[in-house]
Amino acid sequence: MNATAAALLGLLHDGPATGGQLVAGAGERFGAFFSVTRSQVYRELPALSKEGLVRLGKQGPRSSQQYVITAAGKKAFKAWLTSEAGPDHLRSPLILRLVHAGSLTAKQRQALLESARASYSQQLDDAKAATKAADGPYEKAVAEFAQAQAKAALKLLDAIPAA
Repeated sequence: MNATAAALLGLLHDGPATGGQLVAGAGERFGAFFSVTRSQVYRELPALSKEGLVRLGKQGPRSSQQYVITAAGKKAFKAWLTSEAGPDHLRSPLILRLVHAGSLTAKQRQALLESARASYSQQLDDAKAATKAADGPYEKAVAEFAQAQAKAALKLLDAIPAA
């Protein structure tokens, strides 16, 4: 099972949800360190359904379709949770841009750095709020990790000359 499918099954443990609700829930719960796009969600849901890991639930407003995790889905998710995690892979559009920043003009580099600094400052504020609002030790640890990641990105940005 891939990590995106596992993320969706984990979210469905909280109860039935539509694809849009899963996208929003992923952004709220782990968007700081694991992005899940709308296209990934709508690609994974039929595959999970075909494997019997989710089933269709009630039809919602505007023809939205709820999905419900099945007993097999709960079992598969638990197996995924207890399996070897493997290496983490950082996919950062910012770092990719910084690797190629030599191709930009000084003004473009400055704009890139300012935009990234504003984004990571917001992420840091959001992570601080998530830490304060965390219900348990796992949620708090993840929120603290998000804070550390945002601080590291800001430190990286501070180390790069704009000119």
